[in-house]
Amino acid sequence: MAKSTQAKNRSFGALLTVVAVVGVVVLGYVASRPTPVITLDPAAAAGLTPGGIVIGSPDAPVEVIEFADFECPGCGYFATLHEPDIKARLVNTGQMRFRFMDFPLDIHRNAVAAHNAAHCANAQGQFWVMHDMLFATQERWNSQAARDPKRVRKIMIELAESVSLDAKAFAACYDSGEMLPQIAANRREAERLRIQSTPTFKIGDKVYPGSLTYDQMRLYVEAERLRLDSAAAKSAMP
Repeated sequence: MAKSTQAKNRSFGALLTVVAVVGVVVLGYVASRPTPVITLDPAAAAGLTPGGIVIGSPDAPVEVIEFADFECPGCGYFATLHEPDIKARLVNTGQMRFRFMDFPLDIHRNAVAAHNAAHCANAQGQFWVMHDMLFATQERWNSQAARDPKRVRKIMIELAESVSLDAKAFAACYDSGEMLPQIAANRREAERLRIQSTPTFKIGDKVYPGSLTYDQMRLYVEAERLRLDSAAAKSAMP
């Protein structure tokens, strides 16, 4: 009887050991399993209207739409070198309003994560602050600098904290993916217009690929304003 009990105890102990080993292996797999890169589902955009984020007076006579990718070096060049001057001298003076339209390119591994971060900042009313920060720090989080999505997430939260966002709310938004359908809808608009590269600017019915200087933007905005004035004058004629 004692031998039978001992055998049962050994069998039970062996079973516990196996269960423990399996548990450790499973936990190790879960812990080491790579976090997927954030991507967009085109189907999620169904029924959503592309909108983008606008800065400037709604009464401005001309709207400029930029189709941009946060990981695009050319977009970063425009945002850091030319955009501040354009905002100060054209947007803030009421000559134009500026609409940022998401167009994360598939060639940029971390672009969607950055657009997700910008829209989560927008949920706290700080899109443009985060916009500037993302472009200013591309070398920290772009595909060359950060391959692990966990590291990208950590950097995005650090950037959010650096611009005084509520980090907990930001992280919850970032992880939820709730902003991704709208980003997908905005990208769908770029695809509908057959935009080929970033940055690309749409002013009226004209499309201008590549970074624009203040002087170029001023000329294009003025030309569009004159076109609109002419069209309005003709429509007002008896």
